[in-house]
Amino acid sequence: MPKPRVDIPDDATSMYMATIPVRWGDMDAFQHVNNIRFIQYFEQTRVEWLNRIPDTGWMGGAAGPVVAHTACAYKRPVTHPATVQIELLSDAPGRSSIQTYYRVTTASAPDTVVARGSASIVWISFETGRPVELPAPVRNVLPG
Repeated sequence: MPKPRVDIPDDATSMYMATIPVRWGDMDAFQHVNNIRFIQYFEQTRVEWLNRIPDTGWMGGAAGPVVAHTACAYKRPVTHPATVQIELLSDAPGRSSIQTYYRVTTASAPDTVVARGSASIVWISFETGRPVELPAPVRNVLPG
């Protein structure tokens, strides 16, 4: 069976860096951070990034982002205590979508990637459930 890959394109631009302390409860029975926590770290990083963009109207508005696809490649285990650093990157957006990428390291070893991930984000109308054009404030901070 082929190994799943999560590659970050060379032309992806770094957009934001989150720093998240690993909680004791983030670990599983094998004494390392559970795999689902990385997807939650990506989500937290993405929300922090979106909240830094003024005038998006995504919180409580008529339209906003939904995750269409996500993936994670786990490279090294992380154990408590630790602080993870999640770099969010992106490339040129589509009409209604953003491809985000995540590079995860730890504060104690910032040059060692412990996980890489991606998430396809689609801006939708909450009324119709259909894709809508990305808001200008979001488009304006993205590369390309």
